[in-house]
Amino acid sequence: MPFWELQRQLGIDVDRWLLRQSMAQPYGKAAACHAFEREWVECGHGLGQTRARRECQPEYEDFMECMHRTKLAVRLRTILKQRDKMIKEGKYTPPDHHKGKEEPRP
Repeated sequence: MPFWELQRQLGIDVDRWLLRQSMAQPYGKAAACHAFEREWVECGHGLGQTRARRECQPEYEDFMECMHRTKLAVRLRTILKQRDKMIKEGKYTPPDHHKGKEEPRP
């Protein structure tokens, strides 16, 4: 409510409460995805919801990837499928420590 500056008059900061990564963190360190959230919020500031969704889509996608790691999970799944395929074809043999066999200890 910029016209009345209600937040300042009441001494509250609603924007800080709404952001997930801006909460107080342990040991005073920034949260893992704080930078991505900040970029997304700064991009959409003052644009309006409709225009911000269109223009800030890359920043939003980066923030969501940082939070949920969906692209990373898909990539890991693809790598594991390729490894299993190579093992089945006989082109790759995993090392013993990947099979659960430990080296003898002295």
